[in-house]
Amino acid sequence: MKKLLVLSAFAAMLASGTALADTSGKKIAFSNNYAGNSWRQAMLDSYGIVTKKAVDDKVVAAADVFTTADKEVPTQAAQVQNLILQGYDAIVINAASPDALNGAIKQACDAGIVVVSFDGIVTEPCAYRVVVDFKDMGKQEVEQMAKFQPKGGNLLEIRGLAGTSIDDAIHAGILEGVAAHPEFKIVGSVTGDWDQTTAQKAVATILPSLPDVVGIVDQGGDGYGAAQAFAAAGKPRPTIIMGNRQDELKWWKEQKEKDGYKTWSASIAPGVSTLAFWVAQQVLDGRKDIPHDLLVPYLAFTQDDFEAALPKIKEGGVATHEYTQEEAIAAIKANIKQ
Repeated sequence: MKKLLVLSAFAAMLASGTALADTSGKKIAFSNNYAGNSWRQAMLDSYGIVTKKAVDDKVVAAADVFTTADKEVPTQAAQVQNLILQGYDAIVINAASPDALNGAIKQACDAGIVVVSFDGIVTEPCAYRVVVDFKDMGKQEVEQMAKFQPKGGNLLEIRGLAGTSIDDAIHAGILEGVAAHPEFKIVGSVTGDWDQTTAQKAVATILPSLPDVVGIVDQGGDGYGAAQAFAAAGKPRPTIIMGNRQDELKWWKEQKEKDGYKTWSASIAPGVSTLAFWVAQQVLDGRKDIPHDLLVPYLAFTQDDFEAALPKIKEGGVATHEYTQEEAIAAIKANIKQ
């Protein structure tokens, strides 16, 4: 009778999709190609909070973080190869390129290592991808801009980290949005690296050569820097799409209080790094039903709700959400095709 009960329990666990493996001895590495802005710092902070608890609770044996000293693809490829040699069971990766790292990713998969990419995703089919529709986010920037500047006009585009899938996707979405709204024209483009200091310098450099600009479409982390550059140059304040950084939302609030300034803000939550960690842990735990592409929404704020979120964001930080294991499992289930 006891044997029948055990078999029945085993069958019930299989039917429910509950994994049976033990990941307490598994080691997960995080390969990160860049840490030079507030979003990346918040991403690392969130990852550290969640994974430290996971290690302390003996869910996994290790969750080590490795950030490259530069933004170059060969450096991260060598890092991934070193992680393979060090015997990690899974690698979570924010990749410098969507395709240039595929060789190293394939080597990891061939070695039996689980690879989960997020934010900067990879195209190697063996890797899991935590995907945000960045192209839609870029398109929505122009859609929102059309509400604030219905007559149209000249736009300045601030791009992100060159060569990454995020930069390419948001840029493609912005171009699609402008094609749908021919009243707008992009008259200049600079690289801001998703960092307000870099963006401020880049915008200040190009401003003297630009015609009047009614709006700025960007990628997050650059809105406040752009505002500072326009103010320093004595140029009229444009409508600047924001990226959920504390300094951006604070500036937005100040402008709104001054004269009713309106804009829109959107970004991927830095805590998506913790979702990627839990996806890796769940794969190591024996789950076979996890789709290789998990779609998660970006986080957007409007004129009506950004002020309520601002006090919850630490100074110099970014609006975020850290995933629990239970929330990650729920996100996985929501992505499973019925």
